[in-house]
Amino acid sequence: MLGFVTKFAIKPHLLNVIRRNLRTGLTGTEECSAPVSHGLVLGVYADENNHDDDGLLTPAAVRYNEGYTNGQLLHLLRIGGAMPKRGECRVFYALDKTYSAVAVCGLGSECLGYNQYEVVDEGKEAIRMAAAAGVRKLQEIETSKIYVEGFGHAESAAEGAAMGVWINQEFKEQKSQLPIPQIEMWAERGVDIDWDGWKIGLQKAHAQNLARQLQETPANMMTPTLFAQNIVEVLCMSGVNVEVKVRSWAESQKMNAYLAVAKGSCEPPIFLELSYFGTHHSERPIVLIGQGNTFDSGGLCKKTNAELRDMRGDMTGAASVVAACKACAALKLPVNIRALIPLCEHIIGCNAMKPGDIVTAMNGKTIEVESADNEATLILADALCYAETFGPKFIVDIGTMSHSVLDAVGPTATGIFTNSEELWQQVKTASIHTGDRVWRLPLWKYYTDQVTSSEKVDVQNVGCPGGGEPSKFAAFLREFVPCGKWMHMDAHNVMTTDGQDFPYLRLGMAGRPTRTLIEFIAQTVCREKVASNGRNAAQC
Repeated sequence: MLGFVTKFAIKPHLLNVIRRNLRTGLTGTEECSAPVSHGLVLGVYADENNHDDDGLLTPAAVRYNEGYTNGQLLHLLRIGGAMPKRGECRVFYALDKTYSAVAVCGLGSECLGYNQYEVVDEGKEAIRMAAAAGVRKLQEIETSKIYVEGFGHAESAAEGAAMGVWINQEFKEQKSQLPIPQIEMWAERGVDIDWDGWKIGLQKAHAQNLARQLQETPANMMTPTLFAQNIVEVLCMSGVNVEVKVRSWAESQKMNAYLAVAKGSCEPPIFLELSYFGTHHSERPIVLIGQGNTFDSGGLCKKTNAELRDMRGDMTGAASVVAACKACAALKLPVNIRALIPLCEHIIGCNAMKPGDIVTAMNGKTIEVESADNEATLILADALCYAETFGPKFIVDIGTMSHSVLDAVGPTATGIFTNSEELWQQVKTASIHTGDRVWRLPLWKYYTDQVTSSEKVDVQNVGCPGGGEPSKFAAFLREFVPCGKWMHMDAHNVMTTDGQDFPYLRLGMAGRPTRTLIEFIAQTVCREKVASNGRNAAQC
């Protein structure tokens, strides 16, 4: 086995990009080049349906208003007209000698909380929006250090602030880049401080920003080999072990479905195996699988130019899994994780797989390639078979499988398919907490029949016509899942954001569902502790 593991010479330019983002866009710790200026982000509650509402400052804002400005902040807010709505803010300058600018951001009604119809905690989302809006306003005026209050939920405040300042600007000349400010929690006497929540929120935001950075990197700078090189560097000091396995290893494992996708490109396929041990090595691991198409041309069933525009992000599954592993290690979660990332390019070439080809997967099942543009199922099939090696507690795979998920639910929620009601309830609960929603789609026998009804092969990668592609593709994957609990996450529709659906994310790649995946794993650990200690969930 070790003969298939290889080491690379690291490319310094791209690593500098990743390192710089780990210092700035990911952690918010690099100082602006301008003279140090301090800013502060505070909140105000107001009924958005009542324009005459005078507003109610958060406890932290009350402390600042009375202790630093002698009531001047609230007075200026009220004479300025209606209070800022959710996602809006006003900036005040030179109110005191400590902070050059103070952004007061709208949080909506003080009574916002879990909305069972929207399946989201609107209060936490309002905090993320407020924190992001505030830090961006102060970032625009090149404030070098920004203090953010906890808004009653420090974890959400940290997430909104850290994700809000992140920008994809690595390929702009330095003088044209918007400086990234240092973000810190405002710790003031008399104000409740949740340092643990703040640190957890930062780690989750850092992870999602890392996924965004990987997604945004153009395909010529993020080939399978370059992806592997940089992931080794990013994870080498984090407590996550990385094994880099090459084509000959995949051939020895008879991963013919995965290798068929990679045949058309001159870039060799790379299979990454990540290991994190947060508890005793004898504990069965969670297995995460991330689809790693560093570019998807559609193969011989080629995509249009419009469809190709975002295909550098077809490795969303891989990016999310890498980022989640790094966060789990940083948070020291007591869980064992094995992550499998099959990397390749799906390119039109002289040796590219053809519609009508038949390949044999690792578990011996034959697959007819009806469409070369449906390659994600082939990549994940062999990785699912290989997952059995580790005797997993359960398996979660993430891929960008079908555009039809976007047609079904838009960019609002990651599609979930699972054979376990327990996993569904856990990931749903996690998504309510993160605001990055999920939605369960059917995995009925009907869809299995659609992909297994051929008389000449075991499985087809498209199946019978008539729609239902996301469910058919999930049914295809289930044919390669070892016995046990399994969940498939289709992230095609959440790969990008227009900057409106999630105001704390800028236009571009979204890094979803990274935070939901991290929270899902953390809640899994919590549930196991509850079961072993005989406590109820509220005590965990």
